[in-house]
Amino acid sequence: MSPSALNGSTSHDRFENNLNLSIVGLGTEYPPFQLGPEALETLAQRFYPPSTALSKVLSINRFTGIDTRAAIGTVDHPLVNHPNAPSIAELNQCFRQEGVRLSISACKKAIAEWGGSVDEITHVVSTTCTNSANPGFDHYVTKGLGLRSGVEKILLHGIGCSGGLAAIRAASNLALGSSFRKKPARILVLACEISSLLVRSELDSIDKEQKTRIGVCLFSDCASAAVLSNGMGEYEVYSPKYEILGWRHEILEDSDQDLGFDVDPFGWKVVLTPRVPSMASAAVSPAFQDLIKSLPELHQDGRLPTAADFDWALHPGGSTIITGVEQAMNLTQDHLRASYEIYVNYGNSSSATIMSVMDKLRDMSEGREYVVACAFGPGISLEMMILRRPRTIVDGLPTEDVD
Repeated sequence: MSPSALNGSTSHDRFENNLNLSIVGLGTEYPPFQLGPEALETLAQRFYPPSTALSKVLSINRFTGIDTRAAIGTVDHPLVNHPNAPSIAELNQCFRQEGVRLSISACKKAIAEWGGSVDEITHVVSTTCTNSANPGFDHYVTKGLGLRSGVEKILLHGIGCSGGLAAIRAASNLALGSSFRKKPARILVLACEISSLLVRSELDSIDKEQKTRIGVCLFSDCASAAVLSNGMGEYEVYSPKYEILGWRHEILEDSDQDLGFDVDPFGWKVVLTPRVPSMASAAVSPAFQDLIKSLPELHQDGRLPTAADFDWALHPGGSTIITGVEQAMNLTQDHLRASYEIYVNYGNSSSATIMSVMDKLRDMSEGREYVVACAFGPGISLEMMILRRPRTIVDGLPTEDVD
């Protein structure tokens, strides 16, 4: 059953039952360098002696399914070619430059697509797990964008790969609060990660601990942004990229030791146990069912749509996570086409990846009307959101779809 047939209701009826929240602009900025699997081998051979653990990691690196990973530099970047791994202070200094630059570019793309003025932005919700400073990186991004000094900022921390979708969830709740107060909300959502410079720290751990640490094979650099609107304010016409219908957040039981990203003098260390793919795959179906049940507009004659009735914007945490969810939910690669494409061509950019997948999905071939966005992060936390493809909104009223 397709969720596009909703109780025989009209477009306006469905709109009135919804939250009136829309993503009206999206922007993704990857850095200019694309590193293949050979890049990790080059650095490993340059600085570390052969070992069983290193050989195993390099073997895994050749078969992740990732062709290239986006990075702010090549294998000859100065910070990864010192005798020792870069310190957290050096990483912070680099993020202050490169991360802020990527973030400003992604935000400008999202704002340009929305078509509004930076003076209309009421809130900024940002996230990163590869930087920690006070003020946060969002402070410098808002200055670089020329936002009002009174714009309300929130910087989310401790949520890792689920951060992008968690930031959209937080922005949605802020927008609903503004709606309750009968005030407009135009919320800039931002996620940025610089993971590539952690390669030496991870290789250090592999060499010293002789453990198979696969995080060094997966992560990449990216900034992504979105503008979220509650549809209130001065008369305007805009074409939403996605309407937000509902969301779900939960923590998987007894999983806090399985997925993490812990602070270290040389940056952060990935915690990723072999249990993660199976735990993530098993959690998706019950979360999906509970979320669908909470959205009456998706029901038809007491029946619920299936997972295959939706396109899926899944955070590509790794090939086994993508294929695990695909099998668990009886999906095809077509349902997950955007997740696969981002994973293969850019790798896993942690919190910034999910908005990149959403951005890619809307530019691909004609798809299903409804979309499930899903991501996992430390905790293990699960974020899930139901989105609808666009209709034109004129002063808060839906009209016909437009290209």
